[in-house]
Amino acid sequence: MKNFMIIAISFLILFSLFQVISGMLLTLMYTPNITEAWNVSANLSQEVIIESSNSHFILTLFLAFLSAVIAYFILKKITKYSNSSK
Repeated sequence: MKNFMIIAISFLILFSLFQVISGMLLTLMYTPNITEAWNVSANLSQEVIIESSNSHFILTLFLAFLSAVIAYFILKKITKYSNSSK
């Protein structure tokens, strides 16, 4: 049960950290084009259309996998450290 708690907590912390870092990077790299946005806004319809992109899902899945792998290695390091101290 202890191993499960270590993996779960490590995974949640790492996954949250990766999500925040990726959001910060996307925000830093975004460059708005005010002139083009103003020109396009005159031709927009009054309806709202919500679309989804699968590329965000793949990035989220990759970050989850990376977090799980790192959480696994954290568990291995903690169990190795606790076994060597006994």
